[in-house]
Amino acid sequence: MDKKAIAVILEEMGTLLELKGANPFKSRAFHNASRAVDQITGDLGELIGTGDLTEVKGIGKSIGAIITELVTSGESKEYTELRKSFPDGLFQMLKIEGLGPKKIKILFETLGIKDIDALESAAKADALSAVSGFGKKTQENILKGIAAVRSRGGRKLLPAALQIAQEILFALRNDAGVKAGEIAGSIRRRRETVGDIDIVLSAADEARPRLMDTFLALPQIESAIARGETKSSAMLKAGIQCDLRIVSGEEYPFALNYFTGSKEHNVELRGRARKQGLSLNEYGFSKLDSGETRGKAKRVVRCRDEEDLYAALGLAFIPPELRENTGEIECAENNTLPALVEEKDIRGTFHCHTTYSDGLGTLEQMAQAAAGLGWEYLGIADHSKAAAYARGLSRADVKRQFREIDALNARLKTRLLKGTECDILPNGDLDWPDEFLKEFDYVVASVHSNFKMPEEAMTRRIIKALTNKHVTMLGHPTGRLLLAREPYAVDMIKVIDTAAEHGKIIEINSYPNRLDLDWRLCKYAKERGVMSTINPDAHREDELRHVYLGVSVARKGWLEKKDILNTRSLAGVLKYLGKGID
Repeated sequence: MDKKAIAVILEEMGTLLELKGANPFKSRAFHNASRAVDQITGDLGELIGTGDLTEVKGIGKSIGAIITELVTSGESKEYTELRKSFPDGLFQMLKIEGLGPKKIKILFETLGIKDIDALESAAKADALSAVSGFGKKTQENILKGIAAVRSRGGRKLLPAALQIAQEILFALRNDAGVKAGEIAGSIRRRRETVGDIDIVLSAADEARPRLMDTFLALPQIESAIARGETKSSAMLKAGIQCDLRIVSGEEYPFALNYFTGSKEHNVELRGRARKQGLSLNEYGFSKLDSGETRGKAKRVVRCRDEEDLYAALGLAFIPPELRENTGEIECAENNTLPALVEEKDIRGTFHCHTTYSDGLGTLEQMAQAAAGLGWEYLGIADHSKAAAYARGLSRADVKRQFREIDALNARLKTRLLKGTECDILPNGDLDWPDEFLKEFDYVVASVHSNFKMPEEAMTRRIIKALTNKHVTMLGHPTGRLLLAREPYAVDMIKVIDTAAEHGKIIEINSYPNRLDLDWRLCKYAKERGVMSTINPDAHREDELRHVYLGVSVARKGWLEKKDILNTRSLAGVLKYLGKGID
């Protein structure tokens, strides 16, 4: 059993223990061990063999024994028995926003509710409001949460879908008969969540049957849905559908473009083609005559690649991320498309946590990981004191951290910057007073509580924080958790306008289930002259790499290198932070 699967099991065991009402320290130990296993870079088997497994922070003797059992036999007696204690439906209920293990335990024990269907029936029958700790409002929120879960269906977060798609593409491209291949669909456009996976290959006719057989026999496949000469579909074990299309070399640019989408972008391209007397579909261009020959191809316009396809329509090449029909066609016609930011442009980041608060990496470990990415600087922004759940720092902790940062900066290549993620309190005040905030190099102000405030109050709360002269940037602006929690009610246009007025930065939080600021708002922020930063919200070393997801958001939001602070050198960043202007 691999590390990822073991980490999932340990996380699940922590949740099961919460459902059982076990000592919270015990359940938390499993959650911490899950993160620790996920972070291990070496081989678990070797750590077990050398007896060093329990030397890993967060893994004690008892959990180490469970991990050993999982690695050596693929099973755990304790996990199996714990899993049998509860119906499977309870795990689906955990997906409902605001319904944690404690509340699910109460509903299970008092009303015998075992799954979402039973929960919905009870809520509609007004049975929940009679349960201690549940009222009419809670009942209404549960029904809304159920609707939200069902609307999300089988969607996956972008990085999860991307990884699976890359594994499948890699396996298929190993075949000598494949001339070209690419992931298409919403993954290629870097949408934040994905409903299915599309892969397009170019291959010789004689290779197609073999490739279809290879595809349907891959270990990622749960079951075949359909098998054909040019298209096969399968349901993956991950719970998402994958479609494979195999076309000729001449058709490949057109198929890749068409199946990348979006639908709205494709409609615009076809309309533009018609104005030029062309028919455009997933197989190619056709020149159509009028009258009785209409609909019959008279001359094919050949394209070697997508660049040729767009050129044939009088357009500059449009990057996949922009293909959402939000003005990209007009800009491509006028040759005014932005030079989109690239991952290689990132030279550091600002929003990272360490073992001082709820992170798993020490200051030095995080700095070394940043150096491994070639970054010049790394901003440390551990939680302020109000975030007790995340081991928020006291003033003494901050001073101690500052001293350690100074010592590390004296000998490390990557510069550590002294920041804080300071809570925005419900009234809009900040968790640290001004006289203490001014001691930091920069301040990330974030909302971590009271998410259900009315829109006007939440907007006023955030705007007030942004007017504080010591605040540098707004962290995860809407508080959303993709496929889990909706954004809180806030007027982001007013927030962005305030950021523009006061020279504040708005973060693009790159954590996979956040990707917040939403790409749809990035373009407006750019138009208002608001600077962005791409921050991973990393809690351990490997999470620094999440910056690539923030780059995808920035690209979808039309952002260029100049629009993003952490594309600047250390000297440029220090100048910006020191003066608040460029």
